Amino acid sequence: MEALLVSISTVALAEMGDRTQLLTLVLAAHFRRPWPILAGILCATVANHALAGIVGRSVARALTPRVVDIIVGVSLVAMGIWALRPDALDAVRGTERQRGAFLTTLIAFFIAEMGDRTQIATAALAAAYPSLVTVVAGTTLGMLLANAPVVFLGQAFADRLPLRYLQRGAAVLFLVLGVVFLWRGYVLGR
Repeated sequence: MEALLVSISTVALAEMGDRTQLLTLVLAAHFRRPWPILAGILCATVANHALAGIVGRSVARALTPRVVDIIVGVSLVAMGIWALRPDALDAVRGTERQRGAFLTTLIAFFIAEMGDRTQIATAALAAAYPSLVTVVAGTTLGMLLANAPVVFLGQAFADRLPLRYLQRGAAVLFLVLGVVFLWRGYVLGR
């Protein structure tokens, strides 16, 4: 249960103001078809986060639990610092020309997630917790929790979000989790 809750909350907060959330806003405004967009986000996130989780698990198997905790802790602290930098939508806009809402969202979202904070957090969480399925389910739910309101409420909702505070909250969450994992690695030496 801890892995699920940490995964949901970490990704939901990290996604606020992220480039994929901005991409969601652009797709929602362009297509005005929320269900195919959400389906595209769901499929892209499951695929992307499963891949990230598999990589995270593979790396974790080669290391001792103590080293994994230290690496995850350092990664989460770095993510906390990175979360303070606001994201901007980059070159994924051009994919919508000849495709429908679902396919455009699937492709654009999968590409935009590569190397993203939420993908890296998924890899780190998968390395830290024993259930890959639970972590991927949690990070996917967190992604949907952050993006569904944007899809349905569009620009009016986005204009009212206190993104600066949400980004700072995500940074604090990453930093706290990073310190917890570093403490586990150094002090507990599990």
